[in-house]
Amino acid sequence: MTVVKEPSFRESTEIMFNRAVRLMDLSPGLVEKIRICNATYRVSFGVRLRGDIHTFTGYRSVHSEHMEPVKGGIRFATSVNQNEVEALAALMTYKCALVEAPFGGSKGGLCINPRDWEPHEMEQITRRFAYELIKRDLIHPAQNVPAPDMGTSEREMAWIADQYQRMNTTDINARACVTGKPLSGGGIAGRVEATGRGVQYALQEFFRHPEDMAMAGLTGTLKGKRVIVQGLGNVGYHAAKFLSEQDGAKIIAVLEFDGAITNPDGINIEALKQHILATGGVKSFDGGTYHADGGPCMELEADILVPAAMEGAINLTNADNIKTPLIIEAANGPVTAGADEILRNKGVVIIPDMYANAGGVTVSYFEWVKNLSHIRFGRMRRRQEENRHRLLMDELERITGKSLSPEFRQDYLHGADELELVRSGLEDTMRGAYQAISAMLHSRDDVTDMRTAAFLVSIARVAKSYQTKGL
Repeated sequence: MTVVKEPSFRESTEIMFNRAVRLMDLSPGLVEKIRICNATYRVSFGVRLRGDIHTFTGYRSVHSEHMEPVKGGIRFATSVNQNEVEALAALMTYKCALVEAPFGGSKGGLCINPRDWEPHEMEQITRRFAYELIKRDLIHPAQNVPAPDMGTSEREMAWIADQYQRMNTTDINARACVTGKPLSGGGIAGRVEATGRGVQYALQEFFRHPEDMAMAGLTGTLKGKRVIVQGLGNVGYHAAKFLSEQDGAKIIAVLEFDGAITNPDGINIEALKQHILATGGVKSFDGGTYHADGGPCMELEADILVPAAMEGAINLTNADNIKTPLIIEAANGPVTAGADEILRNKGVVIIPDMYANAGGVTVSYFEWVKNLSHIRFGRMRRRQEENRHRLLMDELERITGKSLSPEFRQDYLHGADELELVRSGLEDTMRGAYQAISAMLHSRDDVTDMRTAAFLVSIARVAKSYQTKGL
């Protein structure tokens, strides 16, 4: 009996990259330059905690500097290793190119379980890790700009930003050294929800393309579509909440680390999230049926599957059993290369991670620009827009002799604030990137899936940047 080996996350990324570049007319040297990771820094440092010195290992990988600064999150997890960080850095390169964010790709990680430490201890550890990176310019507004990832949040980003400011007291752009900060610390409205909101915009755009819907055998709109969500962290929660509350989709299953909840009539996502925050898991939630073994719930009959947790969730062991005709990868690398081939052969349409979860880096870009410009979006124009709109409505009422409804007046007079501008920019970005993928997919007979189309678009943009530099 032949045992098929499951490719690692890094191997999966390279398999998918190689599949795309075989269809491109690039020199072998340029292909290798794009493929390889430029540099990876590994650091082991000690922190005195609980009366003893504890040693931690962290990484910061720079995949491509075709544009600078490089951009990518920092994750805190026990699974962090060099191969994972380098694969994630590569994905960041392609992701930024796809959504036309002017960054190269980077990624970082610290091998730690945050639950093992108290908040004040996590602050000590985070600041020391940041110190090790900052003194080597691996955190810098013009060179390397981290963001939150799995196991980190705006809290850790605030600590890192403050550490940078302490070490660079005269840098006027210090706040731009990291994104995903709290609003009070130079963050931007809409950043916390950004990746989940991007998933929503990606699905909305998919349902505007009849030729793509036909590939998945789907019709109509998102309203009433049955959705399975694997992972109710920041990304999964916001995606599920927006899809159910704003688009009318039914979340029929949610998988978490301690089991799954199913409800064919739709799960109240906000209620489930509050239950998880209160109890630590989905067990005993009364808004659906609890399953201690959540894995099989990913294989239920549904229209859309949203893997929003760890990489490799859909692999050789379960790909054959997946029944949803559409998968949108809200996490990084949730479908292995082996599973990807099985699913494509079954006719499953996969909206790839390098596009689907690019909402985070898109809004991070907006935050970086805000920090460099030192002014909140909308501050200079919001009231001026309102005054111009008021003049127009007053003139319309004078000419017609009729009054506009109070509701219309209120909506039209309202000038866009920062959150509305961020959402508008994110939606425009996600729609534009999707249209580039779809155009590539339908313009070539040798491109049959969205992942390959997305790689072709992004690799071509990276190649163009290197060629412009004279490489």
